[in-house]
Amino acid sequence: MTQEKTVWSGKYLSVHVKDTWEYVDRAQGLSAAVIVAFTDRDELILIEEYRVPLGRPCLGFPAGIVGDDVTGEDPIDSARRELEEETGYRAESMEPLGEFASSPGLTSECFTLFRARGLQKVGDGGGLADEDITVRLVPRQDVADFVGKARGRGLAIDVKLMAALPLF
Repeated sequence: MTQEKTVWSGKYLSVHVKDTWEYVDRAQGLSAAVIVAFTDRDELILIEEYRVPLGRPCLGFPAGIVGDDVTGEDPIDSARRELEEETGYRAESMEPLGEFASSPGLTSECFTLFRARGLQKVGDGGGLADEDITVRLVPRQDVADFVGKARGRGLAIDVKLMAALPLF
């Protein structure tokens, strides 16, 4: 018989033990939206954001939790909102590229990867008041080099960025 116990639960996360396995779960069934976006000048939009669990900034795609502010939010609406909040760009269209598991040995969290098209600059970005996000526009042909240099500056690199490189 499988035994499962919730050890701790907060606003966004819960920690569980199932038999001998420990894992983290997004509370309330929340998921994430991750956005791949290129400007009309063929620049990939990346963000740098300090990540508390890592203790340093991380380079990655614009992203956010679906439904963290709006109950029942559609992932595509979340992707649009997060892109604009974090980068200052609005997308004409959002194409879902599929759902992916972020770290299946540690967490049940999944995210939907979106490709944003038809971008228009409508603001400065930078995220919400407590996020302090830096937007980076990287020419497509320079992405691999830019990632290497960011790593050399001590930034963590979100694995989703590396996994999506073949899409470019």
